[in-house]
Amino acid sequence: MDVIHKIGRRKTAVARVYLSKGKGNITVNKRDVASYFPTQTLLYKVNQPLVMTGNDKNFDIKVNVYGGGVTGQAEAVRLALSRAMCELDEENRSILKPEGLLTRDPRMVERKKFGQKKARKKFQFSKR
Repeated sequence: MDVIHKIGRRKTAVARVYLSKGKGNITVNKRDVASYFPTQTLLYKVNQPLVMTGNDKNFDIKVNVYGGGVTGQAEAVRLALSRAMCELDEENRSILKPEGLLTRDPRMVERKKFGQKKARKKFQFSKR
């Protein structure tokens, strides 16, 4: 089996996942996954596609992720892993799709407009 390479995105975070045969080691930016994503919620998000397809101990996974915050990065990794699981076996699509793990979340930060404080907030109005 060759190395499977997939990309996942969420907000401004981009995750590149390299999947190869192994014992279940996950490395994120040359660090262990538990030290990179410290909370149980983030670890659950990252491991979700692997556990659902039953491949949590079959592959060594190397992840390069940049941009955004930790939650966006974890969800970008989750999307990339879900795409990799589908390339591995097409039957995994029927497991992951109903859970919404193959859907790219399109929500991005709205841009700031000129003449305003933020995207929708206005400067304070003074009548006098």
